Amino acid sequence: MERFFKVAERGSSLSAEVVGGITTFLAMAYIIAVNPMLMGPEGAGMPFSAALTATCFGSALMTICMGFVSNRPIALASGMGINAVVAYSICGATGAGVDWRVAMAVVFLEGILILLLVLCGLRKAVMDAIPVDLRRAIGIGIGLFIAFVGMEGGGLIVSDESTLLALGDLGSPLALVSIFSILIAVVLQALGVKGGLLISIVAATVVGIPLGVTALPTSFDFGLDFSAFAAPFQTVPGTDALAIVQVFVQPALLVFVFSLLMSDFFDTMGSVMAVAEQGKFVDEKGNVEGIQPILIVDSIAAAVGGFVGASSVTTYVESASGAAAGARTGLASIVAGALFVAAAFLAPVVGMVSASATCGALVVVGYLMMAEIGQICWSRIEAAFPAFITIFGIPMTYSITNGIGFGFISYCAIMVVLGKARDVKPLMWAAAAAFLAMFVLG
Repeated sequence: MERFFKVAERGSSLSAEVVGGITTFLAMAYIIAVNPMLMGPEGAGMPFSAALTATCFGSALMTICMGFVSNRPIALASGMGINAVVAYSICGATGAGVDWRVAMAVVFLEGILILLLVLCGLRKAVMDAIPVDLRRAIGIGIGLFIAFVGMEGGGLIVSDESTLLALGDLGSPLALVSIFSILIAVVLQALGVKGGLLISIVAATVVGIPLGVTALPTSFDFGLDFSAFAAPFQTVPGTDALAIVQVFVQPALLVFVFSLLMSDFFDTMGSVMAVAEQGKFVDEKGNVEGIQPILIVDSIAAAVGGFVGASSVTTYVESASGAAAGARTGLASIVAGALFVAAAFLAPVVGMVSASATCGALVVVGYLMMAEIGQICWSRIEAAFPAFITIFGIPMTYSITNGIGFGFISYCAIMVVLGKARDVKPLMWAAAAAFLAMFVLG
């Protein structure tokens, strides 16, 4: 195990990897409930049991693959945002209104296409073309985003008609559990307690029981439903054609392939950089060490997600919570993947972990990811403004991709104004143009 995973070599331990894997799993366990809801009868139209099985096994398979292939503490699951596009824009009555099998074929094709881009070296080349300060900004912006997601899910931040955002009801049970989870996480972090983030999640889950925030399971369903597997190659009801064939006879669906590719391409880029910062596998130039295997597994995961019926499976930025808890190797990913397998049978138990319980862990991870902000050269506008708009744009638009797009476009524009257009690498121009087209065309 030591020869393969290099646990001690990377300054970790078996216990740290296990704790890190459990922390990552609990921080992203919400997807086990959310994705089947979006993919199920009320969303994309898939049977709920099939969506649940696909979500758990798609996540488990690719997270374990990531652990073995890349040996990095990165977990994957059905991508939030992408699953909403699948449910409401591709399958929904107000969108393209196609069968869920056809939607999975769209996801499958997007995964194949992005894998080809990785194998051609384009995805890594784009990452290498990003200026160092902009790379740092992406990680910082994602840190704010993680903290924002945690506080919103915990009821500390709420929507408001007048001000868009407002402070939540701090006296509500939801907010009280969130505040407790933050206090525990911060105190344990200050004391240097190993596994502090995991302890905060468990403690807040227990405290939430008498307050009615933690929902105790009322029944256990051990049944599995694999009917969504091979969805792109299933026959669409009412037709004699396979789902994947339907994509090519409806050209409008190819637009969704491009849209999902853009989101997948840059969301993963930002997430990997954020986890690398916490996991200490980024060099002094901001380059992620061993990036190619990570990108290959992530790209395959998108296609696998479509194949099993789980929507696009992608790298989860919540993996940074496991890295912050001490995980440094792929062993943590294997632990998280094994827990996803168990969750397929014990979904009600996993469902006990509320958004309030994970609030503290996500807020602390956000704080830790702010460390790089002092490394940005704020005295040079060509570095400072793109960094600022990226940091601001990611949480404010609730999208990693949008924030990165703002940074890319503003960087290229400022370099032109300053007469430094030749210093911009060709792939930065190409990426900025793609983002501009995405924003203009919607």
